[in-house]
Amino acid sequence: MRRLTVFALALAMLAFASACAAGDNANRANANANHANANHANANAANANKANANTRGNYNANISEADYERERDRYGREAKEAGETIGSGLKDGWLWVKTKGALAAVDDLRDSTINVDVDNATITLRGSVATAPQKAQAEQTAKGIDGVTSVKNNLTVAAGGGTGGNSNNANHNAKGGSH
Repeated sequence: MRRLTVFALALAMLAFASACAAGDNANRANANANHANANHANANAANANKANANTRGNYNANISEADYERERDRYGREAKEAGETIGSGLKDGWLWVKTKGALAAVDDLRDSTINVDVDNATITLRGSVATAPQKAQAEQTAKGIDGVTSVKNNLTVAAGGGTGGNSNNANHNAKGGSH
């Protein structure tokens, strides 16, 4: 009888250990599934951000003149559709593409509405930005384009924009994000 009790007790302990291991495996499976779901969500968010960035045009601040010439007609159509002008200067179209690309690459300016006009290598910035520092940053970015002779900054600061920093960073930090 005693052997039977010891055997039953050992069998119960084995069943308990097996159940715990199954529970641990289930927890691990849930953790892995949650991790996979989080990665999937992050990938979807990254793709959405890329899609949003692409809706502003596919411009490259480092475009070569040869690459620009291959797509010259397309860029001209895009400028016209956006209500922007490309003058008759020899490199105005190329400077337009480079300026659009440079402005699109600046994180702080992504939510801004900036129109670019080029005439004889003079850039005119029109539209609106959220803050005065963003207005200055847009001008500095345009001035940094090789071949630009001058920049006219006709950007307006949106009502309530003030002189603060990027509102997206403030929102991100308020949610506990970090940079």
